Amino acid sequence: MVITRATEYSIRAMLHLAAKYPASVVSKHEICKAEDITPAFLAKILQPLIKEGLVVSRRGVAGGFALAKSPERISLLDVMHAVDEPLSLNLCLTADQQCDRMNLCPVHILWQDVRGYIEKRFGGKTLADLIREKNEIQKARACS
Repeated sequence: MVITRATEYSIRAMLHLAAKYPASVVSKHEICKAEDITPAFLAKILQPLIKEGLVVSRRGVAGGFALAKSPERISLLDVMHAVDEPLSLNLCLTADQQCDRMNLCPVHILWQDVRGYIEKRFGGKTLADLIREKNEIQKARACS
């Protein structure tokens, strides 16, 4: 299993938007600069986030991007599913593959359990949670 660059950058962009929520619309330039993402790649990863209703875009001079709902209502799994295929630890777990040994193979059950655990962890962690954790880390660093 590999978390793709698209997923990683999408999470970074979403965290940037979450940190500004609900006060402002954030320009593409600001996100690119703050998160070290090229404009072309940012445009590519924002499209599915907009399509899935996680981000809204505004045109014009004061245009840019904002979260479509509060950071408390967007999980990391929501972001991951919007940008990439579902998590798959093994080919036998992909939607388009039917494992011939799934009823006989004890490892198949393990793959399912691990995938379930990972999805539960990512699904249970919101953008708001990560913003709080980031603030705590920065606060602890400032004190030391």
